[in-house]
Amino acid sequence: MSLRERWEEQAPNWIRWAREPGHDSYWKFHREAFLASLPTPGRLTVDVGCGEGRVTRDLRAAGHRVVGVDQSASMIAAAREADPDGEYVEADAAVMPFEDGTADLAIAFMSLMDMDRMEEAVEEIGRVLEPAGRLVAAVVHPINSAGQFVPRESDDGAPFVIESYLGRRPYTDHLERAGLAMSFHSIHFTLEDYSRALEGAGFLVGRIQELYDDDNPRWRRVPLFLRIDAVKA
Repeated sequence: MSLRERWEEQAPNWIRWAREPGHDSYWKFHREAFLASLPTPGRLTVDVGCGEGRVTRDLRAAGHRVVGVDQSASMIAAAREADPDGEYVEADAAVMPFEDGTADLAIAFMSLMDMDRMEEAVEEIGRVLEPAGRLVAAVVHPINSAGQFVPRESDDGAPFVIESYLGRRPYTDHLERAGLAMSFHSIHFTLEDYSRALEGAGFLVGRIQELYDDDNPRWRRVPLFLRIDAVKA
């Protein structure tokens, strides 16, 4: 089963999970800092892998003219229902229905690691962006997806064991919190995988930022997320 099919299957769970205020990492680690660090609204922002649309809605509220793109029909339907005045397109990120140089900003928020064709999606983002257009992406940190704490239910003293860093592979995280359950289906990519994809698409990386959880004894020691800012050369 492809990642697209798995995420379509999980769509009802994700919609509930994503829309519960304060429920997941978006509210604590990303929302305020991520939005505040973006360039001022320009000609067009493309939200690649928009899911049920929460980032797209927040971008619109911040003044961006934005189009949300996702290959899940259920996600796009939910996004349109929540934001009837917004613009949402059902499409594969690797084949987006935009002309060359359409946008000046692309967002790939926690979506690249969930794509069957990550390299093709990054190349397509490069095509859609104008020269000097920016890509701002956030992904699960490759160290995070390469291993786990052992035992998983232990306290802050547990060692983090790398199962295998090299070699991409699918993996699934099953989470249950506050009565909501969600299975996250992704692919483990190395930092070099992302770097080569960006280089191949003509991007220059301007900044890489690792995000930790200072309030959690475990995730103070191991990075949770990786943020990448790049410019189309």
